[in-house]
Amino acid sequence: MMCFVLSLQQLNDRTMKKKLLICCCVLPLQLWAQSLTLEACKQRAEANYPVVSQYRLIELTRDFTLENAAKSWLPQVAVSVSGIAFTDLLDVSGPMKQLGIDTKNTMASGMVMLNQNLYDGGQTRTQRQMVRAQAEVQHRQLAVSLYDLNRRVEQLYFGILLLDAQIKHTRLLQEDLTLSRKTVEAMLKAGVANQSDVDVVAVEQENSLQLLDTQLASRLSYLKMLGLFVGQSLGNDTRLEMPTALETSSREVLRPELSYYQAREGLLNAQRKQLDSRLMPTLKAFGMGAYHTKVTDLMKNGMLAGGITFSWNIGALYTRKNDLRRLDVDRQQVESERATFLFNNSLEVESTEGNIAMLKKQLVHDNEIVRLREQIRDKSEKKVRLGTESVNEMLRDINAVSKARQQRSTHEIRLIEAFYALRTNINQ
Repeated sequence: MMCFVLSLQQLNDRTMKKKLLICCCVLPLQLWAQSLTLEACKQRAEANYPVVSQYRLIELTRDFTLENAAKSWLPQVAVSVSGIAFTDLLDVSGPMKQLGIDTKNTMASGMVMLNQNLYDGGQTRTQRQMVRAQAEVQHRQLAVSLYDLNRRVEQLYFGILLLDAQIKHTRLLQEDLTLSRKTVEAMLKAGVANQSDVDVVAVEQENSLQLLDTQLASRLSYLKMLGLFVGQSLGNDTRLEMPTALETSSREVLRPELSYYQAREGLLNAQRKQLDSRLMPTLKAFGMGAYHTKVTDLMKNGMLAGGITFSWNIGALYTRKNDLRRLDVDRQQVESERATFLFNNSLEVESTEGNIAMLKKQLVHDNEIVRLREQIRDKSEKKVRLGTESVNEMLRDINAVSKARQQRSTHEIRLIEAFYALRTNINQ
């Protein structure tokens, strides 16, 4: 801040002008860089949280699996080469041998087989639905994790704001004690106070300094933890903006947990369709080409074949009843978890609303308490000057004013925190 109190003579120097220009440009940027809001902290924490990288990994896995499932409709080509030795296939009589007909006991062959799905009973379609449903469940689960992260950031943020308020009032207390000490020292010079009275005030000053050191250390510790979340180094020069208290008009719950439960139900529906597809028949077209060494002169070296195969595997019927029961149990589990969440959330909302109502009433009394405490302190200081009251009694009243102010500030911050807790409970 020295840049703003330079004399005119100093400004005539070019070097000082340059320093002033740099200071005027850099200082506002430094102040801005050290100021944070609650929403900015939440956004930075989400961007810095390692779990965010899982979103892209889930999408990549989903896309790869969907692409593989789509390729099941491409022609499937199989190539095989074999060498075979076997016993006589034909009982070749003497006359046939005379005619030059004979058989061999070995054969080398190669074959190309091509299969093309014509109808798979909906298995590919249900597999793709399963892949999408599983990815959606994973996405919603990550959203719940990020929502919990926001709550932790809020707790740290308001914890620092509470410490800021305590530090502010501790410094105000130090100012009051400094004035009181000057008053007592003047009275000592006038012969109407003792050295012990000055020592009593000095002890209170040391206590306030010790308290301030503790509060500053706690604030720095909280800032370091918040810095780990937002991915930024934060120090005691960091200033946190006080959020605006915004009341919510609606009580509709829009928490990500509800979308997570809905995604799990979607996955169960996809699993049910997959079970149904296993009962359906399949239809395939095939083509085959083979080339082999001659076993006998009656056979040709090559062969082409083609046709359609229809298959229906009813093995899924054996486990279908238990599979359906398992899906029903899983559905009941999801519904139970949703009901439990909504019940616990309603308790949290009711508790937070009760806390808000209580804090509003307490703030009305806090203002009156602070006003009365300040009046009592002013009268106590006058009485000390007149010698009708002891310094200890005056210090007691000074401390009482400080505590009343701290209590009011604490209730103000707690009220804003309660408003945000209510918004967090219903995600609005």
